[in-house]
Amino acid sequence: MPVQIDPDHRPRLRQTLAAEPADGRITLLDQLRIGRPIQLTQLGLEIVRRFDGASTLREVQATIARLCGGQIVPLEIFSSLIAALDEALLLESARFQEHIGGPIRKPSCIGCYDADPNRMRVQLTKLFTAPGGPGMPDFDQPRGSRRLRAALLPHMDYTRGNVTYGWGFKELVEQTDATVFVIVATSHYSPHRFTLTRQNFQSPLGVVETDQAYIDRIEREYGPGLFDDSLAHIPEHSIELEVVLLQFLLEGRRSFKIVPLLCGSYHDCVEAASRPGKTANIPKMISALRKAEGECGEKVCYLISGDLAHIGPKFGDPQRAEGPWLEASRKQDDAILAQLTKADPAGYFEVIAAEGDARRICGLPPTFLTLEAAQPSGGKVLHYQQYIHPQGHESVSFASAAFYE
Repeated sequence: MPVQIDPDHRPRLRQTLAAEPADGRITLLDQLRIGRPIQLTQLGLEIVRRFDGASTLREVQATIARLCGGQIVPLEIFSSLIAALDEALLLESARFQEHIGGPIRKPSCIGCYDADPNRMRVQLTKLFTAPGGPGMPDFDQPRGSRRLRAALLPHMDYTRGNVTYGWGFKELVEQTDATVFVIVATSHYSPHRFTLTRQNFQSPLGVVETDQAYIDRIEREYGPGLFDDSLAHIPEHSIELEVVLLQFLLEGRRSFKIVPLLCGSYHDCVEAASRPGKTANIPKMISALRKAEGECGEKVCYLISGDLAHIGPKFGDPQRAEGPWLEASRKQDDAILAQLTKADPAGYFEVIAAEGDARRICGLPPTFLTLEAAQPSGGKVLHYQQYIHPQGHESVSFASAAFYE
């Protein structure tokens, strides 16, 4: 039996929804992937698109009646629609606020990895043991003479990122005994330059604690604005996929905390051919990260979550990702990786800026920021891949690399 709703209720659809035709019906979906898609009839779509937070149900009912030649659609239909939308987290409502708020950030990448912890462990093991992989980490191996400051890792889905993840994480967990991991990651859903969250991260392996004191120090040094986008972290995969692997490798070995920082686009810097370190809020964050680490009292390691080139029709290019273009893209990646081996953030940026970031290097913001903040003396590329869609619809390249004092 549908829940009865006050006729003066003013429902509001969330602003990130899109409608797509599907088999004679319409699918309403959330572009942030927070809510679940639901199917609507054309009449249902006409009703819900008027859920603007200003119109009462009575007013929407009257508008729909005019569209239907005077036929009155019963309020029970409206109540059912509202209940379905609310359950799917597509309304601005108390249920939605409860889902995104609170101390725990719920996983958004189930499907990329299995929801069952044991099956997930088997899946993640293959990132290390599959052909071309490095093997599982040897935790008894002596650490190198230089301290690991940071690691660059992909944030591709595990299926396509495969052993590149393994090479990066093997080096990471073998070469650092850090208990705080500052995860600096590409932001795919927010226009903000930097976004922090205080939420702890949940996965099928449990909950990883976010270091509140570390975040306090960053916020105190940087100033306001770091929590302005309350949705930025909710659908984001670029931190979650790294956290899950840290959990998998370190469970039962040592506890750790994370500092989850999302970095938005540096397109303005590329367009102006101006090094990011000269843009006001970027040096401010570099200073805040250095100061927060200096006051930490625990061993800290940075984890950069970022990929390389994104080319092909999927990303708006007119030609397919194939043939000589792929080879040229790989050579450009080699030029970028050469700068990473020198741990040179200025040179890294200049290679990307020289091509106008035409290949959409999504790892630019977190990589530049981390190299400036951590100030490693050198780097080592561990593994590189170039994923190519069978029909050339897209190619995404990515690498793992390690940076040392």
